[in-house]
Amino acid sequence: MGTTDRIRPANRLEEVSEYYFSRKLKEIARMNAEGLDVISLGIGSPDMPPSEETIRTLCENAVRPDVHGYQPTIGIPELRNAFAQWYKKWYGVSLDPEKEIQPLIGSKEGILHVTLAFVNPGEEVLVPNPGYPTYTSLSKLLGAKVVNYDLKEEDGWMPDFDGLERMDLSRVKLMWTNYPNMPTGANATMEMYRRLAAFARKHGIVVVNDNPYSFILNDKPISLLAVEGAKECCIEFNSMSKSHNMPGWRVAMLASNPQFVEWVLKVKSNIDSGTFRCIQLAAAQALQNPPEWHQEMNIRLYRQRRQWAESIMQALGCTFDSRQVGMFLWGRIPDGYADAEALTEKVLHEARVFITPGFIFGTNGARHVRISLCCKEERLREALGRIQQMQQQP
Repeated sequence: MGTTDRIRPANRLEEVSEYYFSRKLKEIARMNAEGLDVISLGIGSPDMPPSEETIRTLCENAVRPDVHGYQPTIGIPELRNAFAQWYKKWYGVSLDPEKEIQPLIGSKEGILHVTLAFVNPGEEVLVPNPGYPTYTSLSKLLGAKVVNYDLKEEDGWMPDFDGLERMDLSRVKLMWTNYPNMPTGANATMEMYRRLAAFARKHGIVVVNDNPYSFILNDKPISLLAVEGAKECCIEFNSMSKSHNMPGWRVAMLASNPQFVEWVLKVKSNIDSGTFRCIQLAAAQALQNPPEWHQEMNIRLYRQRRQWAESIMQALGCTFDSRQVGMFLWGRIPDGYADAEALTEKVLHEARVFITPGFIFGTNGARHVRISLCCKEERLREALGRIQQMQQQP
């Protein structure tokens, strides 16, 4: 037996598996290497570039000799001020850029830092079902106990507050919410946000709303922090990945009261050494994108693609709510399939189109599939043709 055979990983790895998309994209890469040309409608990674001004700001600053050192963990003032102005302009929320905003290297990082800052091993975290898988996996890696709360189609995928009140909440420290919702596309309402803030205050639970999709196919972005007093007990994440076509840049933020931000910074400052200054300056520029840019990139473009996605859903016999917002389309599969993966595997291997089975988001997604709109129209059109041809086969 070699040395490697005698070494075992930490027990926490038994709590999680490799991320579904990581595994599936390796399979798709193999299929593409074999010449099968898979059309991927799986991941929500915007395929268009940021604004020209954003790229120009990055390039103009990157050639300077004085921008390549470590940066403050709290982020540069230019970026914090830009986030504050952006929240005021689009959400009507006033934030102190020095004390109530913390830039992040993506929202996944924020999930890690917030959990470390608020949850002791063995304490509980409320996670939506269906919901973003990282809420569950990171909670488990950090030794928290995941307690699912149901989002149901008949309730418009909104929290059942009466059901939450019946739960034993004595050990719950955090509650994750995500509106506009991924994967279901359910839009936020101010009434729902008011109920969330009231729930957080009543039970002493920190509600964290993950809000990266509010600009996509959505005429009026809103924020949980617009509720009076919400900052006392709530945190909101926002990200530039979706709304500004910057997924690979890894720029996000959280906003809350100064005490919560200070606690998160205490964690973060021990983990990373800041974001490249030129990326922060470019992000600050991107936050100034005019309404016309958002109308073109986040409304018109996705509206055209959404029509093709709806046709794909219909070709598969799936039903969906046309009021969905965000960069995905969520649909219920026909009764003839055992589960969503039976449908998605058939589509992948017979039509060479990858769509996401809803089970990866929780048991309440077991009979649903998700189509990403991050794909050029011509490829969406081709995907529809392949699926229609597949459906015609005996």
